[in-house]
Amino acid sequence: MFHPDTQFLVDHWMSLSRRPDSRAGIPRRAAVEPDALGLRLPRAFVAHRKGDDTVIRVAGSWIEGFHGDALKDQDLLSVWREASRPLVTSALSQAVREGRPVVIVALAGKIAAQVEIALAPLRGPSGRPDRLLGLYAPAATLTLAADEPRLLTARVCIGVGAPARAPLSLAAVDGRRIA
Repeated sequence: MFHPDTQFLVDHWMSLSRRPDSRAGIPRRAAVEPDALGLRLPRAFVAHRKGDDTVIRVAGSWIEGFHGDALKDQDLLSVWREASRPLVTSALSQAVREGRPVVIVALAGKIAAQVEIALAPLRGPSGRPDRLLGLYAPAATLTLAADEPRLLTARVCIGVGAPARAPLSLAAVDGRRIA
């Protein structure tokens, strides 16, 4: 069972993915109305994927306050501990490849407070799924001392719902692989 804010983002994304202007079950970035997030907006962010890189385009005030820095144009992996980055990279790829939200359960601070980070794929102006809508959902009020590290530790990632895109498969014509 997810945090109520994580569930809200997943449900909101699912409703957008069912609209007629959604392609392959992935909604357009322009379909997201910031007002729909309500009080969750300070804990939301949008990132842009370019190849293997994911850059934060805009981050809410709560997220920037939590990390103690402006995050615009920073690599999304920069907010994660080095050991967590392979799992986060896999989660980012999974969200785009499968066309569904992925939730990363992470720990923060010396007290190891749990934070869920939902990642939902969106289509950018080009029509390709190259944007991610994200939301931090802390399990409790999360305040860190000034000297505490601000990097997150990923514990597990979970794909939510059925994949919107069919898995890749090989095709053959006359015994010769073509795809």
